Amino acid sequence: MPRPTPSRPAPPGEPLHGLAAALARLEHDLVLVRAEPRRAPRTARLLEEGVAKMAKKVGEEAIELALDAVRRDRHAVIGETADLLYHLVVLLDELGIGWTEVAEELERRRARLGIAEKLPKVPAEPTA
Repeated sequence: MPRPTPSRPAPPGEPLHGLAAALARLEHDLVLVRAEPRRAPRTARLLEEGVAKMAKKVGEEAIELALDAVRRDRHAVIGETADLLYHLVVLLDELGIGWTEVAEELERRRARLGIAEKLPKVPAEPTA
């Protein structure tokens, strides 16, 4: 099966659109839900349940995404990616971590490795 061509990413400095705009709107919506929980009762309940529940949901959505990817179910992968990003935004918001910090980490990795991939693990020093 041929690999689909992803859409072109926006160059740095362009106005927010696409995924960046959707994530920014979701962050804004979380502020509104925190102020008025009735706007989104399921999100309000997740916020009340705390970090452990949020982290669990991130893990569950990541597993569902991985399983759908193995099945090469494009529609399901898109849906599970949206679910994962939603739960990740909620979790990061709860922890006070902004996308700017995540972007800075990606850029730090890119500067070091030429691509924003996971940094290699440093072997632990043997203890005597």
